[in-house]
Amino acid sequence: QTERWCKMTFGLECKKVKRTGFIPTFIVGGLLAAAVPVVNMAVRSETYLGLESSPIQILMDANWQMMAMLNVLLLVAGACLMYHTEYADNAIQKMCMLPIKEQNLFFGKTVLIAVMGIVILIFEAIGIAFCSTHWFELSGNFALELLKSFGYAFALMLPSALLSLLIVSLCQNMWVSLGIGVICVFVATMLPTDKFVLSIFPFALPFQTFAGATGNVIRNMLIASVIETVIIAIAEVLLLKVRRSME
Repeated sequence: QTERWCKMTFGLECKKVKRTGFIPTFIVGGLLAAAVPVVNMAVRSETYLGLESSPIQILMDANWQMMAMLNVLLLVAGACLMYHTEYADNAIQKMCMLPIKEQNLFFGKTVLIAVMGIVILIFEAIGIAFCSTHWFELSGNFALELLKSFGYAFALMLPSALLSLLIVSLCQNMWVSLGIGVICVFVATMLPTDKFVLSIFPFALPFQTFAGATGNVIRNMLIASVIETVIIAIAEVLLLKVRRSME
C-alpha cells in the first residue's frame, strides 16, 4: 500500500509541474551548467593541458564551483516553482482534504526534484566527458571515475534539495523562500572549505568534489549528507504536524 501511495503521489506531482516551467528550467539550467567546462576549455585550454592530474580532476577543479552553484540555484528555483502551485488559490488546503498525507506531498516533490537533479548531472557528466575526450588522453578507468564523481555529487546534492523544499513549504510567499534560498547559496560560496563543520552546511555540500579528495574526506562527507537528509526529512514531518495542529 505504501508503494502504491508513493507512485500515486509522484504521478500527481508530475502532472502538476506540467503547468509550470519546472522541467524546462531544469533542462535549460542543466545544459547551461554542462556548457561551462566546454566553453572554458575552448577559450583557455592551454591553461589546463599542461597540468599533471587526471582529466576529470583538472576539469572539476576548474569548473565545478560554477557548475555546483548553478545546480543549487536550480534546486532552489525548482522547489519554489513546485510549492507556488500549491499555495496559489489555496490549492494545498484542498489537497489536504484528499486521502493523502501532507508529508507524502513533500516526499513526492523530493523524489521529483531528485530525478531532475539526476537529469542535470547527466548533462554535466556528458559535458565533462566531451572535454576529456576532446582535449585530453583518457585512462582505462575514466568511465568509473566519471561515474563515481557524479554519483558523489548527487549524494551531496540531496540535503540542499530537501532543505530548499522545507524552506518553501513553510513560506507561502514564493519570493520570500526564493530570497532565503539565494542568500543560503551565496553564504555557502563564501564558507571556507577547509573547515569541516562549515563545509557540511547543506547548501555548501554540493561544492565538494570526488576527484582529488581523500578517502577519509569522501566518507565523512557522505556520512554528513545521509545524516542531514534524514534530519531534514524528520524536521519536515514534525513541522507539518505542528502547523496542522495550529490551523
